[in-house]
Amino acid sequence: MTTIEWTEQTWNPTTGCDRISPGCDNCYALTMARRLKGMGSAKYQTDGDPRTSGPGFALTTHPDTLTDPLRWKKPRKVFVNSMSDLFHARVPRDFLVQVFAVMAATPQHTYQILTKRPERAARILTDLCTCGTGHPPGEHFRSSMEWAATSHSPTYVPGLEHGIYHRSGWPLPNVWIGTSVESAAYTRRLDALRQTPAAIRFVSAEPLLGPLPGVDFTGVDWVIIGGESGPCARPLAPWWISDLVHAARDAGAAPFVKQLGSVWARDMTIGGKTVAAWGDTKGGNPAHWPHTLRVREYPEPR
Repeated sequence: MTTIEWTEQTWNPTTGCDRISPGCDNCYALTMARRLKGMGSAKYQTDGDPRTSGPGFALTTHPDTLTDPLRWKKPRKVFVNSMSDLFHARVPRDFLVQVFAVMAATPQHTYQILTKRPERAARILTDLCTCGTGHPPGEHFRSSMEWAATSHSPTYVPGLEHGIYHRSGWPLPNVWIGTSVESAAYTRRLDALRQTPAAIRFVSAEPLLGPLPGVDFTGVDWVIIGGESGPCARPLAPWWISDLVHAARDAGAAPFVKQLGSVWARDMTIGGKTVAAWGDTKGGNPAHWPHTLRVREYPEPR
């Protein structure tokens, strides 16, 4: 299980990543990987490039975790790769196919994939036909998923049953795909997200490092907003959140304010008295927020 407010379970078929933008500077997963390496966790023993990654945080695939969701009988919301980025360039296409085949085989779960690399997500999941026969977008990827559910295939995932291609539509109805937008310099990721096949498209504006003036959430179903937590947290201005709540609603997207960040939690005072509850180090208690920011909505299926 997990304490992340907008999901219920995490699943990490890959671990490790590389920092690519300012939102990665204080990456909680990198810090956690360093600690897990020191504790001897087998998944976190390979070091990444010190310029962009760190101890225990090299991009690593974990085929042994692929079948975990097959054992979860109770339906749940599953955050895929809380300790990595599924669309990192070093995640092989065949491994992505296997991950998607498992998600197709477990329609009782809702999978939430968050990436800072939506361009690769759009390219692979659209998978435009180059064989000359005019297959529709995504057809080759879907066929590869079927191969991952075929027992004599080299990419077969044990426990999957043949027929995924015919049992599931495209995009997979239980897979949400989102991208991170931490500042105005990265709103271009929204264009790639709009090109990505997904039942639900969402944006994580966390850690929100500045305003997003004029942001267009057209084609987006859900907008998660949050400040930064941790000892090196950067501050957040509440009006940045208010603007995004309005922009989300204008575009027909559901806003979800997750937290106001550690700086807010430390500085929050009313009448000279600190009102943050003991232990509320992330500014995550909506009871302490301005009333207009107490918004936690989920998207409606299309």
